[in-house]
Amino acid sequence: MAKKIEVRITSDPQMLSVLRAAITQVGQLAGFAPMEISKIVLAVDEACSNIMRHAYKGKKNQPIIVTCKLKPTKLEIVMHDFGNSVDVEKIKSRKLNDLRPGGLGVHIMKSIMDRVIFKNGTDEGNFLIMQKALPKRQ
Repeated sequence: MAKKIEVRITSDPQMLSVLRAAITQVGQLAGFAPMEISKIVLAVDEACSNIMRHAYKGKKNQPIIVTCKLKPTKLEIVMHDFGNSVDVEKIKSRKLNDLRPGGLGVHIMKSIMDRVIFKNGTDEGNFLIMQKALPKRQ
């Protein structure tokens, strides 16, 4: 049976530190090395920042639900919001040599996590599912 934790925050950027702490603890529980945990935290932080910026257009009182599931072979993180949906086909990362803020969130998520799935505009809201294989036990 999968272990599960759910964190509910509002779309206020100050809440990101709470989410980072929770994801760090989940990463430790999953057995990831500290550097890998930092990368997973970065992927979740980028995803949450994108929800705040794009789905909620900067409104600070909207719900974001983050569910972490420790499955037998992988960590699955599901981010759920009720904001504007984004056309996944239009999400394009900028070129890495284009030195300016923004535009790399999806690239970062996809380079850190093994799988990134967008389910936008459903009756229940928007979902971002990120998965990462658990480290091999020694």
